[in-house]
Amino acid sequence: MPLIPAGATFFTNESPGPNFNNYNVGAAAAFNFSRAIGVEGEVGGSFGLKQHLPGLDDVDTPNMLSYNANLVVGVPAHSLLRCVTGGIGGLTVYSSRDLGIDDNIGTFLTGNVGGGLKWYQSGGRWGLRGDYRYQFIQSKDDAPAFFGHDSRHGNRIYGGVILNVVK
Repeated sequence: MPLIPAGATFFTNESPGPNFNNYNVGAAAAFNFSRAIGVEGEVGGSFGLKQHLPGLDDVDTPNMLSYNANLVVGVPAHSLLRCVTGGIGGLTVYSSRDLGIDDNIGTFLTGNVGGGLKWYQSGGRWGLRGDYRYQFIQSKDDAPAFFGHDSRHGNRIYGGVILNVVK
């Protein structure tokens, strides 16, 4: 069970829309079929930060909630595990009056691919984790112009603490 106390997502947009960053926290639960293959469900909160966006004064970016189901393939090497992952999920964007988002705009379909490193202490009961995920967020025509008219991309990095509740 990874606990994710520190992370960041850097959102980008292919159109002229603004790029922005958010701070992340979250948790995940994993089930391993073998030492190399497992599935993971994760949920994370993304907290808006006050930042300067083109054409706008300093504004708070929107808070968000993400949830994903991922396939994880790992290559064990002693107490270090290198892994690649990919999955699908959703992203809910909450209101931000500064950006013209007056109500929750619903859920966007997301996908992610990435990888990371996991290190376990010698007994395997706890460990540390660092991950990178490339996220793609599907656009929605009825969403506010700030976030949802064009597909977005995100680069998410985070560090976490792993607690093995079943060993």
